[in-house]
Amino acid sequence: MLIKHFFINKIAHSSYILAGSKVCAVIDPQRDIDIYIDEARALGVVITHILQTHLHADFVSGHMDLAEKTGAKIYVAKSAGCTFDHVALSEGDTIEIEDMVIKVLETPGHTPEHLCYVVVDTSRGEDPVCAFVGDTLFVGDVGRPDLFPDMAEELADKLYHSLHDKILKLPDFCEVLPAHGAGSLCGREMGAKWRSIIGYERKYNATLQIRDKAEFIKSLTEDMPPAPDHFSRCSDINRKGPSLISQLPRMKELNPDAFKEMIGKENVAVVDTRSYLAFGSQHIPDSWSLDINGNLPTFAGWVLPIDKDLLVVSDSFKEAEETNVWLRRVGQDRIVGYLDGGMAGWVTKGYKTNYVTQISAEYLHDKVTGSEKFVLLDVRAPLEFEDSHIERAINIPVAELRERFTELHKEDTIIMICSTGNRSSLGVSILSQHGFKNLYNVAGGMTGYSAAGYTKRCTVCQNPHGSRFYSKG
Repeated sequence: MLIKHFFINKIAHSSYILAGSKVCAVIDPQRDIDIYIDEARALGVVITHILQTHLHADFVSGHMDLAEKTGAKIYVAKSAGCTFDHVALSEGDTIEIEDMVIKVLETPGHTPEHLCYVVVDTSRGEDPVCAFVGDTLFVGDVGRPDLFPDMAEELADKLYHSLHDKILKLPDFCEVLPAHGAGSLCGREMGAKWRSIIGYERKYNATLQIRDKAEFIKSLTEDMPPAPDHFSRCSDINRKGPSLISQLPRMKELNPDAFKEMIGKENVAVVDTRSYLAFGSQHIPDSWSLDINGNLPTFAGWVLPIDKDLLVVSDSFKEAEETNVWLRRVGQDRIVGYLDGGMAGWVTKGYKTNYVTQISAEYLHDKVTGSEKFVLLDVRAPLEFEDSHIERAINIPVAELRERFTELHKEDTIIMICSTGNRSSLGVSILSQHGFKNLYNVAGGMTGYSAAGYTKRCTVCQNPHGSRFYSKG
């Protein structure tokens, strides 16, 4: 028995190969599936099983592509109501792969149809050696049950029983293999480790220490920020079966003339993934600023329109291809073109551009301590804002600007700040699309402002491993 772990940064997704001597299973595959095929080939095994713990909300899964390329069967919860060809699983079912017996536990809570796969290596003993727990249990945390708002309390109740009546009944030495790690939005306080054991989580996982069920439910259903837009979309896509990558539009390399012609059509949006500093220098009017160095997939799934074809502006074709992969991972499948030659090619054709004035921490401090009137708009998450913010700043999280821009006045001078400059650049691009003109972006954000000594360090936004949206941990 061999377990190989695969991890995607930004969305913090973990997937696995569970291999015997001749065949293997892939658990919770990512959408770009060549890594599993390559690894199986290197191990000298054949992929025969694809196991889904649940209908993932934060990414589009690769189960359809992997099944199409390998002929492997897809195993998923019967209660999921999937419409593609699959093996439906329920409590007590078992799957045998050579000397391994995989026992199925129904563990609803994070989602209604959630499963956990408990693995026994019969060549060594009868006790469970590991459990693929999906998003029911994490290192240091549990799955959030509020992705279905009308069912939040019901799911939190089920999650309590799934944890205490099933998963925590496993031996202390049983390895915990979750589907996400620190930085994922599927939990609040995940640890930076990728795996754990039942005994350690039983003793040190803070949420598991809440033994009173009512208090447990309350802790997971109150003060939870809204889930990103793509969470419900991805779940539905995964239930129906995502389109095969081979069937999606090809991203064409378009010269500036062809790119401009495409922009003139209806239902087209431009996504600029260059650094926020480059975006500020010159960008195509009404484009979205999504710095590839930030959390591109999360915000692409969260804010980009799903009813439009997407055109990409990047520093290179390689970066555009990387952008394409990230967007597809969150269900943005309509990427149709890339600006060949980048902004240099665009401006040498004499085409229209906009710019954003980038200001430094020192310049901002002069403004804050001066008498000039302006609006300081902090677009970080509420926990970041609560931890540390500049006096008189107002807080509107960046994704909410799509609707809440009406709370602002177009004639005002607006200075936008986040933790580094990435999200505030996105915020600037959103307000620009709604006709705001007097916009400034703080380069370096609150990180730079605190480094200059003008405010205390934000412990949330400078946590290198955790989520900035849900936890101060």
